[in-house]
Amino acid sequence: MPFTDNRGYKAEPRLLASAEGMHYWTANGRKVLDGAAGLWCVNAGHGRKSIVAAIQRQAAELDYAPTFQLGHPLAFQLAERLRDFFPGALNRSFFTNSGSEAVDSALKIALAYHHSLGREGRSRFVGRQRSYHGVGFGGISVGGIARNTEAFVVLPGVDHLPHTFDLAGAAFSRGQPSARPDLADDLERIVALRGAETIAAVIVEPLAGSTGVLPPPVGYLERLREITARHGILLIFDEVITGFGRLGAATGAARFGVEPDLMAIAKGLTNGAAPMGCVGVSDAIYDAVVGGAPRGIEFFHGYTYSGHPLAAAAALASLELYAEEGLFERALSLEALWEDAAHALADAPHVIDVRNLGLVAGIELEPRAGEPGARALEVFHRCFDEGLLIRVTGDIIALSPPLIVSADQIDEIFGRVAKVLAGID
Repeated sequence: MPFTDNRGYKAEPRLLASAEGMHYWTANGRKVLDGAAGLWCVNAGHGRKSIVAAIQRQAAELDYAPTFQLGHPLAFQLAERLRDFFPGALNRSFFTNSGSEAVDSALKIALAYHHSLGREGRSRFVGRQRSYHGVGFGGISVGGIARNTEAFVVLPGVDHLPHTFDLAGAAFSRGQPSARPDLADDLERIVALRGAETIAAVIVEPLAGSTGVLPPPVGYLERLREITARHGILLIFDEVITGFGRLGAATGAARFGVEPDLMAIAKGLTNGAAPMGCVGVSDAIYDAVVGGAPRGIEFFHGYTYSGHPLAAAAALASLELYAEEGLFERALSLEALWEDAAHALADAPHVIDVRNLGLVAGIELEPRAGEPGARALEVFHRCFDEGLLIRVTGDIIALSPPLIVSADQIDEIFGRVAKVLAGID
């Protein structure tokens, strides 16, 4: 089982059997409020009829179509629709099956771009500490989670910026911390060390999610954009978590007003109803890779299920639903209420920090001596038994509900977390 204590799970299994709206139901019929949007992905809630119907219709009409040297209408319709979703000049789409594949594809597109311009020396990447970019070999290499790499060989030629988390100076910040935008300037150190002519791209999450909800300092992303542009380095945003309204806008790029050169998305693209990812690519990169290649295949990369018809149908229906119900705007309208509810846990037992942005919150717990992560894992299990699904990473509780969450359900989420925290050592 993925990212699971297999022995612990099989000793005490917890099963989800059905879902609708804001809730799951267990195999024995117990109702569980979804405080994590499944796994950061079910942004419009579960079992949405329009998405289900779109998948059913497409399965009956065209269940699968190869996309090597062929196409099918929905993939092109979705790419056209995503022109309005992606910011600025990101008008091209490369479809994948997951966020991990989207990240690895974005890295390869960056290399192909520089190669097409005769810049073969630009082969290095810069990631960031405390970042998560999926589990492909490219993703774990640019990522910043030690446990994800300790048993595996990683790619050479990768440097890491420092993470942006500052517990001592920015604990209990509301929204973006105001301190340390200068952390982006460490990129200048790496450029001086390696030479700008060796660096293909920098990849960051606008808000780091899986490593503990780490909002960027005010001005940080803007500074990264300025430095990368000045040195001819591509900027990749991994928006697998932050896309599709999670931060109260279509993307983190839109929320912060910073346009990257490439963007990886997944999760909310299909509302979690079908596996799909995508790389948003700028016109300049597309034109260089496709226009600069000899006749024939320009980019030797792809997947059997790239642009899968059922996934494309789910994505188009999801985008339509987000627009019809104004869910991105709804998330922004709930942000202040969500923030207040999260920070009401500041005085709860074991809590050493609360941070938030959009409809995301991180509640950091003091670790038990000699048992890192044990307290948060106990909270995860107890919350589930109390009828609430949360996400934990290390000693941090991460909360990110579907964007259809109500004010009462926000109170319920944080109330149940507070109840559990009060009952554990």
